[in-house]
Amino acid sequence: MNEVKRFEIEVGGKPIVIETGKYAKSATSSVTVRCGDTMLFVHCTVAQEPRVGIDFFPLLIDYEERMSAIGKIPGGYTKTEGKPSEKAVLISRLIDRPIRPLFPKGYRNDIQIVSQLFSSDQENQPDTLSILAASTALMLSGAPFEGPVGAIRVGRIDGKFIANPTYQEAEKSDMDIVIAGTHESVIMVEAGCKFVTEDDIMDAVEFAQVEIRKQVEAQLAFAKECGVERVEFVNPYDTTELDAIIRETSYDAIFDAYHNFDRDYRKAKLDETKQAVRDKIEALDDEHPIKVMMAETGIDFVAEQFKALEKKIMRKMITEEGVRADGRKIEDVRPIWCEVGVIPRAHGSAVFTRGQTQVLSVATLAGPGMAQELDGVDPVKTKSYMHKYIFPGFSVGEVKPLRGPGRREVGHGNLAERANVPALPSKEEFGYTIRVTSDVLESNGSTSMASTCGSSMALMDAGVPVKCMISGVAMGLIKEGDTDTVLTDIQGIEDFLGDMDFKVTGNETGITALQMDMKIKGISNPTLRRALEQAKRGRLHIMEKMKEAISEPNKDLSPFAPRIFTMMIDQKEIGTVIGPGGKNIRNIIDCSGAEIDIQDSGLVTITSNDKEGLNIARRMIDEATFKAEQGMVRRGKVVRIIPIGAFVELAPGKDGMVHISQVCNERIDNIESRLSVGDEVIVKVIKIDDKGRVNLTIKGVSEEEKANV
Repeated sequence: MNEVKRFEIEVGGKPIVIETGKYAKSATSSVTVRCGDTMLFVHCTVAQEPRVGIDFFPLLIDYEERMSAIGKIPGGYTKTEGKPSEKAVLISRLIDRPIRPLFPKGYRNDIQIVSQLFSSDQENQPDTLSILAASTALMLSGAPFEGPVGAIRVGRIDGKFIANPTYQEAEKSDMDIVIAGTHESVIMVEAGCKFVTEDDIMDAVEFAQVEIRKQVEAQLAFAKECGVERVEFVNPYDTTELDAIIRETSYDAIFDAYHNFDRDYRKAKLDETKQAVRDKIEALDDEHPIKVMMAETGIDFVAEQFKALEKKIMRKMITEEGVRADGRKIEDVRPIWCEVGVIPRAHGSAVFTRGQTQVLSVATLAGPGMAQELDGVDPVKTKSYMHKYIFPGFSVGEVKPLRGPGRREVGHGNLAERANVPALPSKEEFGYTIRVTSDVLESNGSTSMASTCGSSMALMDAGVPVKCMISGVAMGLIKEGDTDTVLTDIQGIEDFLGDMDFKVTGNETGITALQMDMKIKGISNPTLRRALEQAKRGRLHIMEKMKEAISEPNKDLSPFAPRIFTMMIDQKEIGTVIGPGGKNIRNIIDCSGAEIDIQDSGLVTITSNDKEGLNIARRMIDEATFKAEQGMVRRGKVVRIIPIGAFVELAPGKDGMVHISQVCNERIDNIESRLSVGDEVIVKVIKIDDKGRVNLTIKGVSEEEKANV
């Protein structure tokens, strides 16, 4: 009989239950987590030996959704789950980011965490549950994990914070912020907001920390109850002698390289210096401990320890001299230039260049029928604004095959998308589906923020009536002892050798998106507050530079953009427009070339690049749904004549009769003397009898009414 252990905590008034000891017992550790009827299995497997020949921590996080979680069979030919959805990739990243910094340097054992969503109640969101369960599984694995971590989503409705809001509550909230951290500090923040202030963010963080500490304490108690003892990791490789050789050979050269401020000079100098170290190591006897250690492990300790010395010099230069690797001061933003309208046939385009980072963003408009369909377990099934981030090898001077987006690209694209969504007009104001692509042309740090800025300008260039311009800035951190130095607009090397990557987007009044990742074990609240305030100054500076290229949305759409016309029809007429098996709607599309979308409410949207095609579709829908009303004036064709009058077709299959007395002001004895079959006339509805028969007049139409037809 399995010995099942469990613990329960309450978050946001809802119990969360975690159990272990029942399933997947061949894994190093395995837990189930449940809130409501949302349930995940989370498994952790730890390799017993380090992987040979690598210089990084091999942590692999996989989040998987099963369509059976919502009682559905996957679509497509194979009827099986394909590659992970964008949402699944983002949750995998969300789990990874607070966990990765909490392993000791030099630990190289493979660790895999698999989080499987087997039940979704369409209310309780699974991502923060996955982080909590992953941390618990690691605590039970005995790996040298320096956690635990807790995670919580914070929403706010009518000024009141909500812990782990449901999908439905999140829709009403003005902030959607996921915060993860340890008992002492925050490690990860991910947020989409509707123009909230820096103080609002800090209030949300402090609200979250109360719940996070509860989760941390529960995990510690649970690990103790399960009798788990964490393995203390001791780095088996002594690099003391190698460090001395590197320092003696290269300290002055590295110091010189970082004080030159020219990126190409620095790179060449560092490559030359590193090669000098390699030559010195190569000259050692084959039996020397350094060469033996490198041969046995396959690890390039020269590169690793050379990087460590670079890191010390660069960080000391910032904290003691207040000077960065490119000569900037702590809050300086790199030079910026922007341009819009650079692609002739695109609906909107912009280039944003900041230092050696350059992004081309292109906006494309389409009708509502081109909205993206989301085949996942989330309640949201369509998306009408899409942002795609593309990072080719040439942007960093590398030869690399072009492939589909990886996890990093998906994450960066989602951040830039969330940043601009709050500025978009409502569907009622602007019914288009919008897609923006951001191609990175050159990269030296913070391409996601460059994509955010480029996207905002491309939307304005396309004539999208956005509420405001959105800019973004990436912040860094150098923590040495008790000194925290926050950097504005970090470049690549400051991200690579620094302690934080903190991206903030918004306008003059508030924040729209946040993403914070740490490489150390967290950040204090005072430092986080200072970073937010410093980021605001940075993004406002960047926005002023953007406004030099474009300050408001173009008044007119591109001549190459489709035009949209909307009209309302009676809900009872929807079937008439569509026709049996879609026959009528296909005929309208074939005749007009327009894209037509009909909502259940009766809202019809016609999208066409051709004005004539739009008018054809509009007329055909008008005709299909035509209903005569008293006083209506309409152009029609005489289709039949009888002794007492003429029948005029008002719409295909729908006609009315003009009595002989209503043809003209003079008395006539023979209607053929005035009208013939095929004549086009302007008529007015004067009566609709109890049987629905329509009586028309020609003589009763005024000159003004004729002019308006």
